Amino acid sequence: MRLVVAVTGASGALYAQRLFSFLEHGDHEVHVVISDCARHVAREELEKGSFVIPSRFILHGQRSMEAPFLSGSNPFSAMVIIPCSMGTAGRIAHGVSEGAIGRAADVFLKEGRRLILVPREAPWNLIQARNMVALIEAGAVVIPACPSFYGKPASVLDLVDTVVARVLDHLQIPNDLAVRWKESKS
Repeated sequence: MRLVVAVTGASGALYAQRLFSFLEHGDHEVHVVISDCARHVAREELEKGSFVIPSRFILHGQRSMEAPFLSGSNPFSAMVIIPCSMGTAGRIAHGVSEGAIGRAADVFLKEGRRLILVPREAPWNLIQARNMVALIEAGAVVIPACPSFYGKPASVLDLVDTVVARVLDHLQIPNDLAVRWKESKS
């Protein structure tokens, strides 16, 4: 599977880091774009102060227009924006394809490819809620970073993994990161 993982400046850098850690063990071609604001948030939120990106992943700059996924002529399977800031979501919802992340999201929507956004902001105002509706109507999948508790998570990572598991499910990548409803974890 050819994937794009974009990280924006919303709180929740650990969600992106956990997704990177899981995808590192798969046989996927993974392209990564990290916004400047996301790097700042990572300094505040992650133990190592920055993202640990597997060496085989391909890193692209937010200002680059050279990445292969920025054109519909180059087929990719899916794009995940995790976490997705409300500013990024709003720009995508209104077709403002600013920078590599916005341009890629615009391409994925126009080509009918899977686009998954993981917003972490709460609460939402009316504009943000309408932006989410516009994104869903345009074909995006919105998975709010709302962890589940029925698996009795024992750590912050267990909580984070409940959200990452949902993202992987929507990418159709098998995983056992989280307890499923009425099933026990292997």
